[in-house]
Amino acid sequence: MSTDATTTDPTAVGPGGRPDLSDVEGFWTVPVEERAAAFAWLRTNEPIPFYPEPDFGHLEPGPGFFALTRLDDIVEASRTPQVFTSGSGSTSVVDQPPEFAEFFGSMINMDDPRHARLRRIVSRGFTPRRLAQLTEDVQRSATRIVDDVIDRGECDAVTEISARLPLKIVCDMMGIPESQHRFVFDRTNVILGAQDPEYVPEGTDVITALLTAGGELAALMKELGAAREKNPTDDVTSALVNAEIDGERLTPDELASFFVLLVVAGNETTRNAISWGLKFLTDNPDQRAAWLADLDGVTPTAIDEIVRLASPVIYMRRTLARNAVLGGKELAAGDKVALFYWAANRDPAHFPDPDRFDVRRSPNPHVGFGGPGPHFCLGAHLARREMAVMFRELLTRVPDIHVTGEPQRLRSMFINGIKHLPVAFTAGGAR
Repeated sequence: MSTDATTTDPTAVGPGGRPDLSDVEGFWTVPVEERAAAFAWLRTNEPIPFYPEPDFGHLEPGPGFFALTRLDDIVEASRTPQVFTSGSGSTSVVDQPPEFAEFFGSMINMDDPRHARLRRIVSRGFTPRRLAQLTEDVQRSATRIVDDVIDRGECDAVTEISARLPLKIVCDMMGIPESQHRFVFDRTNVILGAQDPEYVPEGTDVITALLTAGGELAALMKELGAAREKNPTDDVTSALVNAEIDGERLTPDELASFFVLLVVAGNETTRNAISWGLKFLTDNPDQRAAWLADLDGVTPTAIDEIVRLASPVIYMRRTLARNAVLGGKELAAGDKVALFYWAANRDPAHFPDPDRFDVRRSPNPHVGFGGPGPHFCLGAHLARREMAVMFRELLTRVPDIHVTGEPQRLRSMFINGIKHLPVAFTAGGAR
């Protein structure tokens, strides 16, 4: 698919006169407007198309996958995990070695009863009391982040604003010292940026890069977990290593795998939602004005609208445990389906004028945190809180913050990421 912004006819793209969702360097690098038009064409003409699997070079492509593009189909698949299973891998349409998938995906690559067991244990680290404590931490961190840039009048919003908040919150929550935050940030970039040459240079062995980054994060958490088991503190790591349900506790490997999932998912998704939110506000000054005019009233709907339109996680994969019919399509046991949240969140059957950014949109049944069911995002409440606090700080202290150049997007079909985003604002702002 051409990356020329003037290419707007999705029916002219890819094999069979339709967009090629397997083309990572083509389709997934085109302007967002073209991507939206392509998915709109699919929803109308072929809502559950079949594609060959991408050739990532480091994994052997399998027989192919079906793409779900409508909200109703994704909701139904999400609600029937006994049919649409996650245990064969959820973060890649190409099969990964089982131990590889489990290490990097933790419980999102599991089915019940293993998934339920692990989720019950890790939920002990996210009690209402702890979440209330985190709310205070989020406010302090957001204030400090704005303090650090407010006198400069410009910055890279990704590295100096949106990436800093969720990274600090997750690391502080787990008890990772601040001296290690940059180390964690760099390793998470490798794990989710494996298809992007900025994070994994061309010619690098991708598997080795992923295993090295993941292994270093795991080693960090295993060392911390062992220390907290002997001398617990008030952090989540202490709660997790000492939590026991029905006589079961997390193993060191399970703790490390969960940390990799938490630090990657809890950092990357929120950071990209904040970054896209700044882009949406720049492109829609009327919506910025509406939000500023009623911060308390508009913030909840504005945050959900950012998550809907950004859809930081583009898709998750499921594998059929048995034959089924979905959206009129007959699927067979063993078939792979990709739940394209990014497309479902623009489904005109549920979102009037779906490409419009509307900070007051209600209802807003988006699946930006995943579909309903056992794999709905465990950190959705915290992510909403981080975004709400960060945007309140920005809109009250540097209300004219605006994007000054095109976002440098992550090359990925899995994460709708922004690597760098130049912004400017009146220096000094409000203290």
